[in-house]
Amino acid sequence: MYTPITQQNEANVTKFLEGFQDEDRYPDFEELMKLMETISEEKPKMWGSSIIGFGKYTYKGKSSSGEWFKIGFAPRKQNISIYAISGFEKEADLMSTLGKHKTGKGCLYIKRLNDIDKEVLIEFLKRSWIDMKKW
Repeated sequence: MYTPITQQNEANVTKFLEGFQDEDRYPDFEELMKLMETISEEKPKMWGSSIIGFGKYTYKGKSSSGEWFKIGFAPRKQNISIYAISGFEKEADLMSTLGKHKTGKGCLYIKRLNDIDKEVLIEFLKRSWIDMKKW
């Protein structure tokens, strides 16, 4: 059975984010981290070398099993990747009012927090967090 390469580790989240201080999106990263910490009531943890995650759960699928964070984000070159397992189709009402974004299989991609309605993002993350409490 396949085990994911990306695992929670003890790398320093603050040091990781400090590597982005010269970017104009750095305040977005800090704000997003604070939002997720407030919603989850969990401390941020590094997952792999570039993802900041909050909480964790164990999953077992047909071909893989492991642990994953409940909500999280990753500063990427092109976008900020926001991870929330709730599901974009399920939350179509929120996604339609979020603002400028794209979605992938399990990621929400935004360029800047100013491009979206932060209150809608907060509600989406809250719903996702509550859904994950069931796991």
